[in-house]
Amino acid sequence: MRLFLCEKPSQAKDIAAVLGASRRGDGCWTGPNATVTWCIGHLLETAPPDAYDERYKRWVLADLPIIPDKWKMRVKPKTASQFKAVKRLLGEASELVIATDADREGEMIARELVDHCRYRGPIQRLWLSALDDASIRKALAALKPGAETFNLYHSALGRSRADWLIGMNMSRLFTLLGRQSGYQGVLPVGRVQTPTLRLVVDRDRSISDFVPVAYWAIEVHLKHDSQVFTAQWRADPHTCDEQDRCLNQAHARQAATAMQNASQARVVNLRTERMREVAPLPFDLGTLQEVCSKKLGLGAQETLDIAQSLYETYKVITYPRSDCGYLPQSQHAEAASILHALQQADPSLGALATHLDPQRRSRAWNDAKVSAHHGIIPTAAAKNLERLTGKPRAVYTLIRARYLAQFLPNHEYDRTQADFDCAGQALRAVGKQIVEPGWKRALPHALAPAKGQAPAPQPLPLLREGLDCAITDVLLKDLWTQPPKPFTEGDLIKAMKNVAKLVQDPLLKQKLKDTTGIGTEATRAGIIQGLLDRGYLSKNGKALAATAPAFSLIDAVPRAIADPGTTAIWEQALDMVQSGEMSLETFVSKQAAWMSKHIERCSGLQMTISGPASPAGGAPAWKKKRKSSTAKTKPKRAVRSSSKEA
Repeated sequence: MRLFLCEKPSQAKDIAAVLGASRRGDGCWTGPNATVTWCIGHLLETAPPDAYDERYKRWVLADLPIIPDKWKMRVKPKTASQFKAVKRLLGEASELVIATDADREGEMIARELVDHCRYRGPIQRLWLSALDDASIRKALAALKPGAETFNLYHSALGRSRADWLIGMNMSRLFTLLGRQSGYQGVLPVGRVQTPTLRLVVDRDRSISDFVPVAYWAIEVHLKHDSQVFTAQWRADPHTCDEQDRCLNQAHARQAATAMQNASQARVVNLRTERMREVAPLPFDLGTLQEVCSKKLGLGAQETLDIAQSLYETYKVITYPRSDCGYLPQSQHAEAASILHALQQADPSLGALATHLDPQRRSRAWNDAKVSAHHGIIPTAAAKNLERLTGKPRAVYTLIRARYLAQFLPNHEYDRTQADFDCAGQALRAVGKQIVEPGWKRALPHALAPAKGQAPAPQPLPLLREGLDCAITDVLLKDLWTQPPKPFTEGDLIKAMKNVAKLVQDPLLKQKLKDTTGIGTEATRAGIIQGLLDRGYLSKNGKALAATAPAFSLIDAVPRAIADPGTTAIWEQALDMVQSGEMSLETFVSKQAAWMSKHIERCSGLQMTISGPASPAGGAPAWKKKRKSSTAKTKPKRAVRSSSKEA
């Protein structure tokens, strides 16, 4: 019997339909040529400490660290019936095709069952990027040898065991230390969640500690040929900070008075440059979550759930848990049919059709930059889009727009910079004139500038050097620097991805630039949701804030455990396991030794569970200190850089 092992029932049903396995059996679909069964996520889980020794049921400092000699797995009670079905089918199978998700975790879901059930037959791998019929047939015709993806399993197993060692030992340690100080709650510590939590704690502290600084700006309204436009005052550099903000009130007032007494400003320098912007890459999951947070107000997990449904249920997009925005060259041949299907499914794209060129190759088509998965793109199965409404339709529209953009020209505009002299003061106006909308034609309304973003540059009238423009108004603005923004889920996803920016060591920073950062595309949303569920984070609208136990935990744990750079290095080591450069046993032994060292160092710590004055407890301290601004217009937020900020 040829057995296909899928990750979810819905995947099994889709693959079974293509294979002609239409008869429903016990936990499977059967047909003349194949049987298709499924998992329900992980059917097995790593056994808890008390499975190794009964004494571990009680949490005692003297028992730490707990390091299994031989790792044990146990059947998850909730899905035990499906495990029995899979075990029986593996016992009957003469050939196995692993058809779980094409990633590290999907490989582990299947291989842990193969090991646990002692299947010893031949194995092949079905590597799917989409679940429409055409994609399934294409993948079935190109099955991989099982050995080709085996190291993915060891990489996932290493990650799972490292999580167990850190989570079980460190959570017990700091919960017990917390109890000694009178705190009765559990203080979970995680290999990924704790560095993620530190990002939010550090951001909240930078907000709480922020002290506003007053600065002054002058906006001058000029007029030429009946067109009014705006120029900004350029203060003497000796009066400015590193962001060219004038900190000298007397200098600003003198300049404003001089310009108010003048009637004209003369063009002293004029430069126009043709600018070209290439299309953005198709989405990877992290970028999709970031954009959906900013533009649609969706949480990271909500975005992932919607994308997963677009992939599994509606079959209108490719595999969503991708960390790559590039596309393989071989898929370019399918562009014409996909574009045709998209236009047939949505008549509103008709106006775009004349601009689309299926032969165009954007920078996205690059085999050298494609990882295990390519960018998230629409499939040719884009039919009956009326089924898609609300949030799923909005997310799909964003994904589709990024794909359509690959077949449109560059966005081109003329950027004009005009410098003026006004009563001895320097002014500068910047204008933008769109020449070719290009790929921006594909952008839906949802991708318009978010609220609070700087407006697009203004169009300028036809100017020339030596021309005098009339002054219609001079506005002196009394402004204050603004604190960093609280993290949103989208911002935090971005910070987790770009962890290299937080590392000071230049050699380590360079090593981290090509890694995936904290966690993976598939796990980051769950990490954030876990921190919310455990009460480490709270949410006010879109803004995330750390709670009092979060501050105390981050202050108590060894810096290396909460250091995002450490986690990224671990992920890099897991990549070495995946590539075969490091064995699973070596990775786990290094993790165990590292963890044991920190258990020894921290066992005598004294913890106090209390939080500093933080945004979670109401208005940030800087707002309480700040005086009201006398600016005529709402000031723009000025971001203060900090080594602790992402």
